[in-house]
Order: sequence, then C-alpha cells, then structure tokens
Amino acid sequence: MVFGPDDVDLARSPLRASCDALGAETFVLGAFNPGMTRLPNGNLLLMVRVAEALRDPVQGGHAHALRWAGDGRYVLDAYPTDALDTRDPRKFQLATHFYKSMALTSLSWLLPVETSADGLEIIRVHYDKIIAPQADYQQYGVEDARISLIDGTYYLTACSVSAERHGTCLYTSRDGLNYTPRGLVLDHQNKDMLYFEGRIGGQFWALTRPMGELYFLYPPDSLFHAGPSINLATSPDGLHWKPHEAPFIRARKDSLITMKVGGGAQPILTPEGWLMLYHGVAPLDVVGIYRTFWALLDAENPAHILRLEEEPLLDASPSLTAPLQDKMYITNVVFTTGIADAGDHYVVASGEADLACRVTHIPKSRFA
Repeated sequence: MVFGPDDVDLARSPLRASCDALGAETFVLGAFNPGMTRLPNGNLLLMVRVAEALRDPVQGGHAHALRWAGDGRYVLDAYPTDALDTRDPRKFQLATHFYKSMALTSLSWLLPVETSADGLEIIRVHYDKIIAPQADYQQYGVEDARISLIDGTYYLTACSVSAERHGTCLYTSRDGLNYTPRGLVLDHQNKDMLYFEGRIGGQFWALTRPMGELYFLYPPDSLFHAGPSINLATSPDGLHWKPHEAPFIRARKDSLITMKVGGGAQPILTPEGWLMLYHGVAPLDVVGIYRTFWALLDAENPAHILRLEEEPLLDASPSLTAPLQDKMYITNVVFTTGIADAGDHYVVASGEADLACRVTHIPKSRFA
C-alpha cells in the first residue's frame, strides 16, 4: 500500500469548516481508487478518492448523510432508521419510496498525490489542488477519477453523484495537476467512463458503463448474463459522445465474471493493440468479489477484441490490508483505476478493499 486513510490530513479537507460548524466529527472511511497519470517531470500522479464519513451517522433514530449545499457549504440530512436498508456499509437505501433510492455513508472528494516515478514513494500531497463538489450534480461527491493524456491534454473523468444525476463529469489540464471543470459528458447512471489514451482516426474513443434497475434477459443458451456491461462510444471533441450500437464486454456465464463488469485503467496503445484492464465481479454476500482482468483490442478498431483473458490479473490481497484490519469494512475487492508505462513493466494503480491505494508492477511479458 502506498497511500491510505492515515495519510490524509482531514484538517485540510474541503468539508472541515462546515463539519466544525455542525459539530459533526468525520473520519476517512477510505483513500482509494486512484486515477493515475505520468506528470511532465516524470513523477506519477495518483488522484485519490477520499471518502469522508460521519463518525456517528445514526443519532436520535435517524441516519444522517453529508450533502454539498452550494458555495462550499456542507449540510446534514436526516432519515428515519426504521425506513432504511443498511446491509451495504457504503450506503443506506430508503425502503419506503416508489423507486430504489439511497444515500451514501460518506462524501467523496479527489486528492492529488504525487509519487516517485515507480509509484512507491510519496513526494507531495497537493492539498491546494483538491477537486471537491462545485455543482448541483455533485451534491453527494466526486468519485473514482480516471486520467488519460491525449495530444498534450490531460482528460480526467469522474463520477458525479447527486439526487439530480449520477453521471460522468470531465476535467481537463495542461500540466496534470491543475484541472478545469468541463461539466457533464455522460448523463444519468453512467459511470466508469475512460478515455482511450490517444485518438483513433481523429476520433476520441471511450469505455462507458450504463447502469439501470432493469435488464432484459439474454436467450437461455446465451453465453452472457443480463446486467451492467462495458460499452464503447466515440466523440469528435471529447465532449459529445455517440454510443456504439454493438455490445462490447459483458458478464459471462461459467466464468469469474458472472455479476457485472466495468472499466478499470485507461486503455493504452501497445505494439499489439490497445491494452485495457477492467474489473469483473462475481457474486458473494452484498458487495461481491472484484477482480482485475485484461483484454487486448485492435489498434485501428477497438470494437474488435483480439484477446479476452479469462484468468484474473489481480485479486484482492489480504496481506496488504492486514495492517489496516481495524479499518476494514469490506473484503474481496481490488478495483484498478490507472496504468503507466515504466519500460519493461507497467505500474498499475488500484483501490484495495475500498480502503487504500495499491501499486503493482506487472512485467510486460505478462501480456505477451
């Protein structure tokens, strides 16, 4: 582990002033799922998701949730506990509503952490460059950054969460550290969006992952399960996206990916084609088992899958989180969010157990 909850200085949190005024004590539930890119100086940047949670969320028969209320202010909303489903420690669901509705047990913001070129040593934590909620569509936070460097511009996508939307927002930068918001680029319930790190035929390409509460069945003899899948989309400018009509990577029967799939690290171009790392989920308890898998896509037409590896590239590693055992709230989760070329190997950044940041060095020969 290279960065975790104990490495975050909450005195510099964007929520600090509001929580102090409310008398609400918070803690770092997790510092994880870091988008990663290489900076112009050769160092790596981890854009860490900091999930800041209330220390005592349940009081007086009510569960409380943090919410951005504009102008840098954060407030508490209260919901009666007898109307909630609290089985998933990351959220609570309102049981008495027409539609499935939930709130989060934490509010997330993005913290830029600069590391050495190999990703193993922290050089500087850039508290002055935090990405925090700035718009109504981010009332419940900004989550799970991914970063792609394309033609000298860094494109950072993240999931914006609110009662209004649950979609993908975009930030751009020329130096990899200072990001300008560009607004929403994918609408409701679309997350894990990753830009391919380079244009193809002058077009931007991206992985997307639409979500919903209803999926239609595949035929009984199909290889696939209905559920969240990875799709493709193209854009002339990186802002306006057209989805591909053909399906892409889907949950598969008789595999370790039977529940759902989603984008992981930004796809990078190799001599063999586009290398993409993605997560696949198998059912277990409430959260499931998250593993990292990989695929190789055609360089000129990424919709053409050259190789789809069935064996996991990364599994969750209990030995890594053993020193943080007192902070664990879920297990069996590794969630890869970034990749960087390092000569004869790749540096791969992941979130481990929705708790801390993991860096793994993987030889390029692994993908031969």
